[in-house]
Amino acid sequence: MLVLTTPNIEGKKIVRYLGLVTGEAILGANIFKDFFAGIRDVVGGRSAAYEKELRKAKEIAVNEMKEQARALNANAVIGVDLDYETIQIGQGGGMLMVSASGTAVAYEELEE
Repeated sequence: MLVLTTPNIEGKKIVRYLGLVTGEAILGANIFKDFFAGIRDVVGGRSAAYEKELRKAKEIAVNEMKEQARALNANAVIGVDLDYETIQIGQGGGMLMVSASGTAVAYEELEE
């Protein structure tokens, strides 16, 4: 299934717009990861733990969105937008939230 941020598919003809599809993922960030990520941020390094969690959450959200599109008999999702948020929970840590949304469509090859 094609997943694109663009509003059209170059070289293809969109024949049906099937509606909005979304996917969400909320993952807990471990308190120890938070602590060590904070230390790395202070010394200017990258936080591999956070990067891994963000990739995992993005994959979950996009896959959920694609499953919704398949249920509508779509073969692509266009105009995809990814949003990333952190949700602070108390003093002990937080959650990472990723949401994906787009328009499910059916497309065909352009006739030449």
